[in-house]
Amino acid sequence: MEKIGIVGCGAVGGYYGGMLARHGLDIHFLLRSDFDEARANGFTIRRGSEIFSLPVNSYQEPTDIGQCDLVIIALKSTANNILPKLLSPLVGDQTMLLTLQNGLGNIELLQQLYPDNHIAGGLCFVCINRVAPATFENYFPGYIEMGEAEGIPTPNLRKIASWFQDAISDCRIVDPLQEALWRKLCWNIPFNGLSIAAGGITTDKILADSNLVERAWVLMREIQSASPHSIPDDFLQRQFDNTGPMGAYRPSSLIDFLASRPVEVEAIWGNPLQAGKERGIPMPELEKLYLELKLLCP
Repeated sequence: MEKIGIVGCGAVGGYYGGMLARHGLDIHFLLRSDFDEARANGFTIRRGSEIFSLPVNSYQEPTDIGQCDLVIIALKSTANNILPKLLSPLVGDQTMLLTLQNGLGNIELLQQLYPDNHIAGGLCFVCINRVAPATFENYFPGYIEMGEAEGIPTPNLRKIASWFQDAISDCRIVDPLQEALWRKLCWNIPFNGLSIAAGGITTDKILADSNLVERAWVLMREIQSASPHSIPDDFLQRQFDNTGPMGAYRPSSLIDFLASRPVEVEAIWGNPLQAGKERGIPMPELEKLYLELKLLCP
């Protein structure tokens, strides 16, 4: 059986890794603050009315895990500076890397670090929070999209997608990956950003404020214009339609902000803004939001 390492065991890494472990896969978690709880009691996962706990293979040092067949990276992009140190003991010549990180620039970083390895990316359209040490709650099942960093989808990627499909939720193969990355920004940029800039509010309050809804539309239109790939109008509307049922949801960036943790300002807002500028696309609303977030999230 393939040996799988999880780097970054917050909401995304903890939940998805836990669900894959429950499915019977050989998962090894690199943990920091949750290590003692995970070692003693495993992970607790809540999915709607279902609550369960499971033992997990937990480690504090990547050298204790050793080389893996697959490494899933769910680390916040704000910690990308330590990725070389964390990944080096886990990655061999045949190791595949799958990043589930938000924003732009993460695939390119992995390609720089491991130019000869198989690299793919995944996008999680889901509402998950880490609600306590080693405890993860899924509020909205959503779906996952996966694509190759380069080239057409491979059998290895399809195998991984089938694991996620069987163990967790709807998992789709996308080609090209960059199109999916830009599409996810249509939700992340306005809802993560405005939740902070508007005073630390949940998504239901954004939807209830006509001025914020208008601002969200302008941000989405700018992303639509800057994207190298087509984003249809009905996709933008679905971002609002899908957000309503989430209720009083706190986006991940808001959770980090309220906890005084680093916010992924560059990956989610700065890098797309720079990409738009390089293509000659004016993005004044995104630039305004980016500067607001830079002031609020030093």
